[in-house]
Amino acid sequence: MTAMDPPGPPSGRWHDRLLAEGEDPDPRFTLANERTFLAWIRTALAMIAGGIGLALSDHLVAGPLRTGLAAGLSATGALVAALAFRRWLRTERALRRAETLPLPALAPVLSYGLAIAAVVLLVALLAAR
Repeated sequence: MTAMDPPGPPSGRWHDRLLAEGEDPDPRFTLANERTFLAWIRTALAMIAGGIGLALSDHLVAGPLRTGLAAGLSATGALVAALAFRRWLRTERALRRAETLPLPALAPVLSYGLAIAAVVLLVALLAAR
């Protein structure tokens, strides 16, 4: 297939289906969407690393609480990583269709969850002293 050939029907791959709908958006918007995706991935990596660090810090927090918080942070990081791609795809699709961008449904859950985890960790650290 050359650049002059008309595009064929979309195949079953996600990127072919995405490119088949709507029109190409301004590249600046696509690149901004990609930067947002990468920011969510960095957040996911930080949460997973925080969970691992907490799991290894046996002298700071008692066993069951430490294990629960570490597992919660790591699981939330994995969830954020999985949902980051979904959000990128939904936003890219909306850009291609010239629709309203989807709201970041994960952001409030993530911020409240991290706030609760921080308070629990702070209380546990203060109670241990």
